[in-house]
Amino acid sequence: MAEPKPIRILSVEDHPVFREGLSTIIGSQPDMCMVAQAANAEQAVAEFRRFRPDITLMDLRLPGTDGTDALIAIRGEFPEARIIILTTSEGDAEIQRAMRAGAYAYLLKSMPKGEILAVIRSVHAGRKHVPAEVAARLAEHLGEEDLTTRELAVLRLIRDGYRNKQIADRLAIAETTVNFHIKNLADKLGANDRAHAVAIAIRRGLLEA
Repeated sequence: MAEPKPIRILSVEDHPVFREGLSTIIGSQPDMCMVAQAANAEQAVAEFRRFRPDITLMDLRLPGTDGTDALIAIRGEFPEARIIILTTSEGDAEIQRAMRAGAYAYLLKSMPKGEILAVIRSVHAGRKHVPAEVAARLAEHLGEEDLTTRELAVLRLIRDGYRNKQIADRLAIAETTVNFHIKNLADKLGANDRAHAVAIAIRRGLLEA
């Protein structure tokens, strides 16, 4: 009887030490094979086209374009692509965005290697997977209103050190409108003030640091 083919894996990871460790772990599994590696989103798309892997392990924090955008690009061309996010990012907004974009699983790099390998096999068999700790993070903010594009624009300018009057000038809106947006932001994020709103948004992955 013919041996089952190993699961062919593409790793998208810009950290050399983690990439090497992952390669060693995958290489030690008789039913898995690391066929290619990429360090950024552009390489990820090119390597996927070249090798058509069974599973792609995708970091979110990549230089330039982030991992979710790379996921969207790959799945736009190859809708059947099975992509697992493997990252340190625990923000609920990032988890939601990746899952909505079609990720099959969302794993944290802190998880035991046995669990990561089990999820690779599970996704290869066609199942989706969100670990309990990731699901709990999502559930914390279930049913909360999303921030609007304008609210995010205000938040970015607060992060960059702009005062309310300067924000109004930059966005060509009244200062009273800026104050209204900041009040909404504080309510939605459960923040005490504008600086606290920025800190919460960064922690949740709604805003880059």
